[in-house]
Amino acid sequence: MGRLDGKVALITGAASGMGASMARIFAREGAKVAVCDLLEEEGRAVAADIAAAGGTARFLRLDVTEEAQWEATLAAVLGAWGRLDVLVNNAGISGSATNDLYDTALWDRIMAVNARGAFLGVKHGVAAMRRTGGGSIINISSISGVVGQERIHCAYNASKAAVRLLTKAVAVQEGPAGIRVNSIHPGVMPPMRTSGATADPVFRAKMMQHVPMGRPGRVEEVAHAALFLASDESSYMTGSELHVDGGYLAS
Repeated sequence: MGRLDGKVALITGAASGMGASMARIFAREGAKVAVCDLLEEEGRAVAADIAAAGGTARFLRLDVTEEAQWEATLAAVLGAWGRLDVLVNNAGISGSATNDLYDTALWDRIMAVNARGAFLGVKHGVAAMRRTGGGSIINISSISGVVGQERIHCAYNASKAAVRLLTKAVAVQEGPAGIRVNSIHPGVMPPMRTSGATADPVFRAKMMQHVPMGRPGRVEEVAHAALFLASDESSYMTGSELHVDGGYLAS
């Protein structure tokens, strides 16, 4: 018996990094997984890997900033598998690939993907979960949603803080419906595809000085935290924050 047997999961940003790790681990634990991303070739490869390993997955192209695409994606998931039990709002872009930390266009782009994308996921995920009596929504925030940092556009911090409080608000609102909503706050991880300064070895070494465990995290360490929140093992947790950060926020 897998920890997610019989469950249907939708993961955004699942073509690479943490999202791909979650998709593989969730499928290994018995979930049917919708691998959602803008990166079609990479996303299809993740779904194919899952199928080759004996799991069940399908790739669905999704721009998380577009509400019509969320509607189509949920319709496809419900049409294929009849329910949605787990939603992971993982898609996001970095704020460290700029020298202008007050770039207005970048503010709009980061907020659209990181904050609006999570909101739309919650909105349509809640509607789907209400149909079958509940579920688990996992929002990927960041240590950057709790503290400020240098050399990172303030929109990244603001967007991840928005995800943090969105999580708590919806947890309160949807608790009676049996829908649990929790956030995960990764620390220093492998650089994102969109990273700039946070991929620079000198800057990363400076960040590592604030990590008591003395090493960066691995994507599967975040994925296993998400697995716990997706499973019934966390059945009395909602509105909670899991810091997967090697002690960064405790230092």
